[in-house]
Amino acid sequence: MTDLALTPGQAALSILVMAAVTFLTRALPFLLFDHGDRPPRIILYLGSVLPPAIITMLIVYCLKDVTFAGPFSAPNPDGGIFGGWLSVLLASLTALGLHTWKRNDLLSIFGATILYMLLIRLDLAAVSAWFQGIFA
Repeated sequence: MTDLALTPGQAALSILVMAAVTFLTRALPFLLFDHGDRPPRIILYLGSVLPPAIITMLIVYCLKDVTFAGPFSAPNPDGGIFGGWLSVLLASLTALGLHTWKRNDLLSIFGATILYMLLIRLDLAAVSAWFQGIFA
């Protein structure tokens, strides 16, 4: 087995290089484009088209593994009753509805994620039995 520990000099050099790279990535746009006038047209164009393109890529990535084998087929061995495409559809519609209603990115992301996690993990039979045990 090889020893991968850094010497103090190597650790200091690594930290210095990481700090310099981080600083340059933050400062480079200001050094290149801060001339007191408007940024180049290509930068303005990219700033207007990249956010929707990135969101579209994220949506496609999130939905790429959805199968239509059954609306209730669970993706995990101990999954809840809404494990298949139905949970993805309900969570996606929830995100769309929340964002249309409130125009709040975090609300739509967290709301849809919480609903999706509840749908794939919630076992309605166990919840029903639990409630019956409480009120019996």
